Amino acid sequence: MATIRARKKADGTVSYTVQIRLKNKGVIVYQECQTFARKQAAQAWAKRRETELAEPGAIERANRKGHTVREMIDRYLVDGAKVRPLGKTKKATLLAIAASHFGEVVDSAINSQILVDYALWRMSPEGGAVQPQTAGNDLAHLGSVLSVARPAWGYEVEPHAMSDARTVLKKLGYNMKSRERDRRPAMDELNKLLKHFFEMQKRRPSSINMPKVLAFALFSTRRQEEITRIRWADLDEERQAVKVRDMKNPGQKIGNDVWCHLPDEAWAIVHSMPRECDEIFPYNSDSISAAWTRACQFLEIEDLHFHDLRHEGVSRLFEMDWDIPRVASVSGHRDWNSLRRYTHLRGRGDCYEGWTWLGKIISSQVTLGARSHGVLG
Repeated sequence: MATIRARKKADGTVSYTVQIRLKNKGVIVYQECQTFARKQAAQAWAKRRETELAEPGAIERANRKGHTVREMIDRYLVDGAKVRPLGKTKKATLLAIAASHFGEVVDSAINSQILVDYALWRMSPEGGAVQPQTAGNDLAHLGSVLSVARPAWGYEVEPHAMSDARTVLKKLGYNMKSRERDRRPAMDELNKLLKHFFEMQKRRPSSINMPKVLAFALFSTRRQEEITRIRWADLDEERQAVKVRDMKNPGQKIGNDVWCHLPDEAWAIVHSMPRECDEIFPYNSDSISAAWTRACQFLEIEDLHFHDLRHEGVSRLFEMDWDIPRVASVSGHRDWNSLRRYTHLRGRGDCYEGWTWLGKIISSQVTLGARSHGVLG
């Protein structure tokens, strides 16, 4: 039989712990417990588990030790890294999930109710009081793990648990989709950043040449990770194009190599780099991210991401009256709906025409130092 006990926490919220104990001739043959933020979820889980455990052979299966979410995530991180390193945000999110109480949930216990309860916990003060979109991102990254845990590793994960949980959360009124970002850098912000980065170059000539990286990201619309993967062998001199390896795509990431046109400004920046390494920009992506974050904090520039340069580059091309196929030939987008998310127009014309920084960026010297023998930060 199942018993439900309510416990008041320090922050005033109440949690509900379900305990199930089954006896045979006075001897406990099985017991388990789960804690929920909502009483309804606790009651639903207790009812479902009692029904499941009444089936023949259910107790034997339930006594199987099982695999925890933390173990699944650890395996996913190891297996995924063999093909290609996971993105920084996704990896950090999965590690946080593994370190939470949800990381101790075993595979056979994962269902829509417990996933809904986890999302609600994340949105509660105890779980970090995150926005629904952040909780949605947690579920999306966790879903990547669960989608391979059953077919690849034989773990007992309910196949429709994640999709059912999302349906429930939507019915409850939570918008779990990420908000479309429309931030573009102001010209004054770019002036501050470039001045700062050029000063850093004077002090440390062998540091990452952030002026070239910044300008190339803007004019090429390339993502941060893509920039550091581009090789000299990936250039097509006749077509003024570059092969972008493993371009980010929801349906295909590995082996999704796409040829993208480089506008004249990006093409000139590429050919201003020394041919001392296989990579055109032989820098570490995480080091670029750190340099960008430090600069924005120092200059007190709020809420400006490196990825916003891609928004700026795409929007600029449309403001120059480029049509959709021509812009897509630069950005690499396959459909208008995806491209639309990067389009936030401010006016007409090229606001970078006669940009005084461009000549200085192209003519600036690059000192690779130890990078000539390998990619460093």
